[in-house]
Amino acid sequence: MMRSLFPVAPLPSIMIEPLVRAALLEDLGRAGDLTTNAIVPPDLHATTVLVARQSGIIAGLDIASLAFRLVDPAIVIREEQPDGWELTPGAVIATIAGPARGILTAERTALNILCHLSGIATATGSIVAAIKGHKAQVVCTRKTLPGMRVLQKYAVRVGGGGNHRFGLDDAILIKDNHVALAGGVRSAVDRARLGAGHMVKIELEVDTLAQLEEALVLGVDAVLLDNMTLEQLHHAVTMVAGRAITEASGRITPTTASDIAATGVDLISIGWLTHSALSLDIGLDYV
Repeated sequence: MMRSLFPVAPLPSIMIEPLVRAALLEDLGRAGDLTTNAIVPPDLHATTVLVARQSGIIAGLDIASLAFRLVDPAIVIREEQPDGWELTPGAVIATIAGPARGILTAERTALNILCHLSGIATATGSIVAAIKGHKAQVVCTRKTLPGMRVLQKYAVRVGGGGNHRFGLDDAILIKDNHVALAGGVRSAVDRARLGAGHMVKIELEVDTLAQLEEALVLGVDAVLLDNMTLEQLHHAVTMVAGRAITEASGRITPTTASDIAATGVDLISIGWLTHSALSLDIGLDYV
């Protein structure tokens, strides 16, 4: 195991507790854990370990630990590999000890969160590794699961990436439908500038180099270069010449990311990091 080069501050409990509590309540339903309560004696204690089944980057251990503690405060969690560590198969991530009923009841919710967030961190790390040596930074998007955005974006940071907008109120991003409804790029940008406060940046999505040229004349802060070819991206970066932040987007994979980063763009935004990344296989074993 090796410590990640991207240390990230943990999320405060006040931010994550409502999400974890809601997940537990969904699982407990109306009658609690019928199986565990019927089979496991109330005074039985157990010691278990969270174990990595495959290589990856761990993310969400604090959040998973909270699930155990919310079910039973007597459960004790000892972290062995904290968030950001690179794992190999068989690595012990944490030891979970305490009342066996509570451990079993919280197990699925804790693993759902931990495996999902670790999968996002691992996927992000694969892109970060693919573009190493280039200035581009990997960022996520608003394509997140409902209610999970703060956790998923945290996992992207753990994997070495950055965050795009957290919501519609972060910044102004003018997309093709905004332009169409406004009657053109200039009209959309002018209206956006009138409605933006002095702290709000304006980004414009462009599909063609002609649109990019218009965006540069209008002086937007950033341009989203959507689904452009490598040749177009090279040309776009040359045209921008540092006058705006350049963001490449559209069908980016670990295989294509390096070539895209080599065009000189500042950002590479990837929606599938949060909406489609595969979960990392992590299990809870009894010792």
